[in-house]
Amino acid sequence: MSRPPGNAKGFGRVVQAARLDRGWSQEQLAESAGVSRPTVSRVELGEEPSMRTAKKLATALGLTLNLRAAEDE
Repeated sequence: MSRPPGNAKGFGRVVQAARLDRGWSQEQLAESAGVSRPTVSRVELGEEPSMRTAKKLATALGLTLNLRAAEDE
C-alpha cells in the first residue's frame, strides 16, 4: 500500500513525487527497479538507501543522481 503524498522525507520525497507523477504504486516502482516494495516504502519514509538501491530507483524513474560531499563546518 502506498503512503499518502507528503509523508516522504529527503531522497524519498523525490522518489515519491516522481513515482506519483507517473501514477505508479510502490509495487510498480519496486518491480521496475528490481527492489522490494518494503524497500520503496522505507526510502520514502526517509531511510537512506544504499548507493545501489538509489541508482536502481533513480533509473526506474528516469532521474539523475546528483552526489555531493557534505562540507565541513
